Amino acid sequence: MPDVLIYGDTIRSPELRHEVTLAIGDAFLYLEKDGRRAVTMHGLEIPRVRNEVPQLEILPTAELGEDELYAAGKQGAEIELEILLRACAKLGIERAAVPGTFPLEVADFLRANGVEVTPDRELFESRRRSKNDTELRGIRNAQKACEAALDRARDLLRRAEANGDGLEVDGEPLTSERIKQTIETVFSDFNCEGSDMVVSHGPQAAVPHDAGSGQIRAGEPIVLDLFPKDRDTGCYADMTRTYVVGEPPDEVREWHRLVQEALDRSTAEVKPGTNGRELFALACEIFQAAGYKTPLNKEPGEVLEDGFIHSLGHGVGLEVHEQPSLGRAGNDLVPGDVITIEPALYRSGYGGLRLEDLVLVTTDGYEVITEYPYELEP
Repeated sequence: MPDVLIYGDTIRSPELRHEVTLAIGDAFLYLEKDGRRAVTMHGLEIPRVRNEVPQLEILPTAELGEDELYAAGKQGAEIELEILLRACAKLGIERAAVPGTFPLEVADFLRANGVEVTPDRELFESRRRSKNDTELRGIRNAQKACEAALDRARDLLRRAEANGDGLEVDGEPLTSERIKQTIETVFSDFNCEGSDMVVSHGPQAAVPHDAGSGQIRAGEPIVLDLFPKDRDTGCYADMTRTYVVGEPPDEVREWHRLVQEALDRSTAEVKPGTNGRELFALACEIFQAAGYKTPLNKEPGEVLEDGFIHSLGHGVGLEVHEQPSLGRAGNDLVPGDVITIEPALYRSGYGGLRLEDLVLVTTDGYEVITEYPYELEP
């Protein structure tokens, strides 16, 4: 294994949060050489790191000469860069792999002073594939938040009554915004944050990443795609269900049947060594047999707006979208992967239907983390 350097804070760097599993807002350096794992750390953070991640060696910035650098008249950025260089020298790191997001300023300084750094995106993506216990705990909590939030959203949908062109609950219009506010309240109860979400309806639901807005109507598909982040661990969940208030149209019922079939059959094939591309192809075959376009039967260069228009899923963890991929360019699954499986069908200008579960790849198969029904009626 190559020596490793990661620089940043654990709020914004998933690579660093995977190694140091607590929220630290100030930037620091993580170093790894021959099994030795260390971090540069200011005194104000040392007790937290010592308690939460005791296996890490701590290199206090004071012991790396911070005081003498201040005494010499150096300023903040100069001192920080020199501290990083001294930490590398202390561990004997002369060349190291770094994430693709490694800061250019830091890379240039280290290179100018004899430390060769090389970006290796694949290495750092693979290091995060198998989720550790802390990450799994956060993912499971965020998923429970999703399920509780959907319970509250469905309660609104069940109590909705037609009023003119739209639905209302307790005399007030039932809008995407109102449902989102309800969902956010539930997320907070689970110590999760998730202001970004999809609550789209009607033609909006034909655009997978349309967040949704406005008053909801009876008889139209309503897509709820929730991806909250657990505050303690920084890990996400991701879950989608689709509902119709009132009598679902025959077309939407058929979408639901096909999408759930694709979800069930592709999930059943999850195991270590299976390539995500194989699962994607299986789902595409189901939709193609029913007469729908997919990325595997469209014409080269054709832009899909109808049918199954995206991949089958993706990894979830410290980012809501990460490796492995379950699409035309897939990855072999490994134990500890947490993936989404989210087949869907869309018709531009009308709507769409998507179902999405979280699945943990185990040593001999899979565990569906999501525990929530698929009914089309709320």
